[in-house]
Amino acid sequence: MALVGTRSSSGRQHMMAGVGERSVGVVPPTHNAAILAAAQPNYYAHLDPRGGAPQPGTGVGAIHAHHPHHRTSSTSAQQQQPQQQSGAGGVGGQQQQQPHHGQTATPSPTNSNEVTPDRPIGYGAFGVVWAVTDPRDGRRVALKKMPNVFQTLVSSKRVFRELRMLCFFKHENVLSALDILQPPHLDFFQEIYVITELMQSDLHKIIVSPQHLSADHVKVFLYQILRGLKYLHSARIIHRDIKPGNLLVNSNCVLKICDFGLARVEEPDESKHMTQEVVTQYYRAPELLMGARHYTQAVDVWSVGCIFGELLGRRILFQAQSPVQQLERITDLLGTPNLEDMKYACEGAVTHMLRRPSKPPALPALYTLSNHATHEAVHLLTQMLAFDPDKRLTVTEALAHPYLDEGRLRYHSCMCNCCASTSCGSRQYTLDFEPTAPHAFDDTWENELRSMSQVKDRLHRFIMSHLARDRVPLCINPMSAAYKSFASSTVAHPSELPPSPHQWD
Repeated sequence: MALVGTRSSSGRQHMMAGVGERSVGVVPPTHNAAILAAAQPNYYAHLDPRGGAPQPGTGVGAIHAHHPHHRTSSTSAQQQQPQQQSGAGGVGGQQQQQPHHGQTATPSPTNSNEVTPDRPIGYGAFGVVWAVTDPRDGRRVALKKMPNVFQTLVSSKRVFRELRMLCFFKHENVLSALDILQPPHLDFFQEIYVITELMQSDLHKIIVSPQHLSADHVKVFLYQILRGLKYLHSARIIHRDIKPGNLLVNSNCVLKICDFGLARVEEPDESKHMTQEVVTQYYRAPELLMGARHYTQAVDVWSVGCIFGELLGRRILFQAQSPVQQLERITDLLGTPNLEDMKYACEGAVTHMLRRPSKPPALPALYTLSNHATHEAVHLLTQMLAFDPDKRLTVTEALAHPYLDEGRLRYHSCMCNCCASTSCGSRQYTLDFEPTAPHAFDDTWENELRSMSQVKDRLHRFIMSHLARDRVPLCINPMSAAYKSFASSTVAHPSELPPSPHQWD
C-alpha cells in the first residue's frame, strides 16, 4: 500500500501520534493508502520538487536499475561476488534483471489509476529510507527517516551536520534535500524526515549484476564520481564513506553521491585527532588502516580508486576479513611501503609492517582485471592508489587525466543538465564542466552547541527556516496501511556495521 495521500475535499483534521511524536494533520477519509498526506500549511512541511526528473539520456547504454539507498552491511552484500555476465546484457534495454535483496524493479506507469506501493528501500546506521509518491503530481521520491535524533550530544550534532549538508548541496552528482517535513512542537521533536530525489539503483547492485559494463560505462561512472567529489572537496568536506552502495544511479547512468552520515569538514590542524570509525573496510585508505590520528580528503580518493578497480574487474579490489588482513591485501599489490610512505601511521602499525617480509610491487596484475584495463586506465588507477596520501592524486588532478576525456565528452554531450541542446540540434556547452562549491561549508556553529537542548532548539529553528512555502504541505499519514511498518523501521544493528579499526597501540 502506498504511503502518500491527497487532501480530502472536506479538509477533515485528525490528531495523530506521528511516528513517536505528536502532530496534527489532514488525513483523507477515502484514500488511506499513502504514508504522506496533505496537511495544513501551518503544521507541516512542503514538498519542493526542485531538481526535476532526470532527462532521458543516450550517452551510454541504459542500466536496468534496482531500487537504491540500501546501505548494506560489510558482512553480507559487501562480500557478494559478481555474477556471470549475460550475453544478452541488461545494459541498453535488451534484458530486464531481477532486483537484489528481494526488491522489485520500479514499474513504469501504465495508466493514471495505477498506484505504486510505498515501501522501504534501505537502511543504514543513521536512517531508514522509503520510496514514496508525491500525491500532488505522482512523482516518486525518497523519504529518509532519521529516528532517535537526540540520544546523545554527539549523535544529534552529527544529524544536524548531515541535514545542513543536504540543504547546502547544489550539484548534479550529489544528492541533496528537496524538502524537510515540518517538525512538531519542540517538546515532541524526536525524529526528522527528509525528502530527496529517488534514484533507481546504486553502483553496488550494478557491479554485482550480470549486466554488461562497457569501457564507456566505466569512464562515465568514474567521471561523475570524481565530478561530484570535486564539488564536495571544494566545500572542504570529506565524505569518509565512499563506496558503491553510496553512489546512486538511474537508468540512464546519471550518478549521485549520497549518505553523508559520516561526512565532516576537513581539519586543518594536524595536531587534532580525528575519528578512525570511518569508511567501510574494503575502501579504507592505508593511513586509516594504520591508525593515523589525522587524515585528509585523500582518503576519499583512495576509496574512488578502489571503486574504479571494482568497476574494471567486477569484484572487490581489496577484500579481507579484518583491518590487518586488509592492509596485507594492499601491500600484496603495492608492495611494502618505505618509512616515508608510512609517516602518518601510528608506531604500532609501522612496527608491524617492518616485521613482515618485504614485498615487491605487483602492479602489472591490474592489467588482468579486464579487457578495459588499458594502459591509461591502469596509470590513473595506480596514481589514485598511492600508499602515501601526499603522493595520491587529488580529485582535480584525477579529472585532468586523459583517461577521463571520453567520459567527460559523453556526459556533457547528452546526459548533464548544465549544457543545453539548441533548436538546430547543436550543443551549447557550459563554461565550467566541473563546478566547485560557491563557498566552503560552514561548521563553526558546531562549537556553539554545548548541550542537547541547544542542539534541539537550533535544529528545530533550522528546519522551520528551510521549509518551502510554494506548495501544499505534507505530513505522515497514520491511516496508511504501511504506517505501522514505517513507524517501527529502525536503523542498522551495530553488528551489521563495518568493523572498527585495529587497535595498534
